[in-house]
Amino acid sequence: HTSVVLLTEMCERSPDMLAHFRKLVPQLVRILKNLIMSGYSPEHDVSGISDPFLQVRILRLLRMLGRNDDDSSEAMNDILAQVATNTETSKNVGNAILYETVLTIMDIKSESGLRVLAINILGRFLLNNDKNIRRAMELSFALVNGNNIRGMMKELLYFLDLCDPDFKADCASSIFLAGEKYAPSKRWHIDTIMKVLTTAGSYVRDDAVPNLIQLITNGVEMHAYTVQKLYKAVWEDISQQPLVQVGAWCMGEYGDLLVSGQCEEEEPIQVTEDEVMDVLENVLQSSMSTSVTRGYSLTAIMKLSTRFTVNVNRIRKIISIYGSSIDVELQQRAVEYNALFKKFDHMRSALLERMPIMEKITTNGPTEIAQTNGEAEPIIVDAKLASITIQPSNQANDLLDLLGGSDVTPVIQTLPPSKPNSVGGELLDLLGGLDLSGGTLPLGVQAPQFSQTPFLLDSLASQPVFNDLSSGIPPVTAYSKGGLNIDFNFERSNTNPNVTVVTINATNSTEDDMMDFVFQAAVPKTFQLQLLSPSNNVIPARSAGAVTQVIKVLNPQKQQLRMRIKVTYNLNGSPVQDLAEVNNFPPQSWQ
Repeated sequence: HTSVVLLTEMCERSPDMLAHFRKLVPQLVRILKNLIMSGYSPEHDVSGISDPFLQVRILRLLRMLGRNDDDSSEAMNDILAQVATNTETSKNVGNAILYETVLTIMDIKSESGLRVLAINILGRFLLNNDKNIRRAMELSFALVNGNNIRGMMKELLYFLDLCDPDFKADCASSIFLAGEKYAPSKRWHIDTIMKVLTTAGSYVRDDAVPNLIQLITNGVEMHAYTVQKLYKAVWEDISQQPLVQVGAWCMGEYGDLLVSGQCEEEEPIQVTEDEVMDVLENVLQSSMSTSVTRGYSLTAIMKLSTRFTVNVNRIRKIISIYGSSIDVELQQRAVEYNALFKKFDHMRSALLERMPIMEKITTNGPTEIAQTNGEAEPIIVDAKLASITIQPSNQANDLLDLLGGSDVTPVIQTLPPSKPNSVGGELLDLLGGLDLSGGTLPLGVQAPQFSQTPFLLDSLASQPVFNDLSSGIPPVTAYSKGGLNIDFNFERSNTNPNVTVVTINATNSTEDDMMDFVFQAAVPKTFQLQLLSPSNNVIPARSAGAVTQVIKVLNPQKQQLRMRIKVTYNLNGSPVQDLAEVNNFPPQSWQ
């Protein structure tokens, strides 16, 4: 046992030793065969298995020696098959050996039949009501790659259908991630998503819905096929909320493709505009629909006013009816959509046009959304936040590592206050982040976050109107240094209790004006942050005036608010830059 441990350590530290010790594979195979074929040995027996600790160590060493080596892999194929078929699975000791065996089979250049055997072992793990089931599930997803994705997904979808509710959310999310990374074709990917949505039902996590919508948006050639499949699924079952949300969004976005019968992937179905409207109305009226799901359905109906030709009056009537809904969120949305029909009908087609493709940038680290004054751009944060890649407009736009961690959303260079407001204003709107000026959607904004911001028509005015806010929260001093003082004043939205509106008030007690003032902020990624335009970029000297700026923070999980800020300005021709952390938010601002 000690010798095998020593060999393993040497091979881990030296590629030369690894190549040298590959000649020992036949001896290791012989030792392992003797262990599994030998009879009872009381001094080494554990639960009827001979020296399981040595077996595990030998399997780990064989995995290292066989990796990327055809000859060594071929020499150990037979013994791995014997271990996989002869090891007792009723005890944890045997399962530990099988676990190492599966890892070894999947890591070396093993035969295809041996890999099928390993997948079958994983299937037995997943069906076992043992405390190791979660570990087996995680191992299964770790072993998924482009070569085995079809076989692995078949087993994992079977497990998803039969597993306890405690595992469904994690399993569904992991299937989505694996499919996005290794899908052999777009149709296979869509079919897998459909299977998960219909199997996992309401156990699919909320954050999966916008990610799936972005995936569907980017698969342009699959739009007709996807909307047809989702229409049939929602028509058959409106109880699965994530499925209905994705389906409603697709029907609103691609309803014209559905009724035109343009699907080339399979035989198109004959659907009329009235039938699509009936399904969406059923979702609105169903007692099983949540408020968020009804929001998706109402917005889908509104979008169809520019895609359908004979149902516009019916759509107007539906929107008008829900303008008096007892659901405040739904009522507000209906009132806003009514305003689009009446006051802004000339903008309706541009507002409700089809979503553009949103390119998703992948990296080894997490992708975060950076926002400044209501506009969003993606930035890439590596695993250690050693560097941040953005598209700077000037040197001041370089974002430092504000947060020292990987769980945060930084905010970049603020825009000059003199920049004219677009018609759509600075908002993440209920229609999915549409730029009301007719421009394209900011890349970082994910479309249908219905429940996350209630400020759609506020932005049609020249200034934000916060007529739904309640105050009574004590202010705090967020920054005081070098003559610059920044106070935070708080208000809470009455229509959306998850939204906190922070108004910063920056004053300057020095003898000279602070020029080119820029305020930046970052919050953990469980929050969402939106900065509106500052009132000015010059802070007058001797506290003769103040610069104000509004921050909207969405905190759906009611977690304690934390923020790190960065201030940049010029004083007497010299640039000043500083970072600070704000952790003294009053409980009333986030509870």
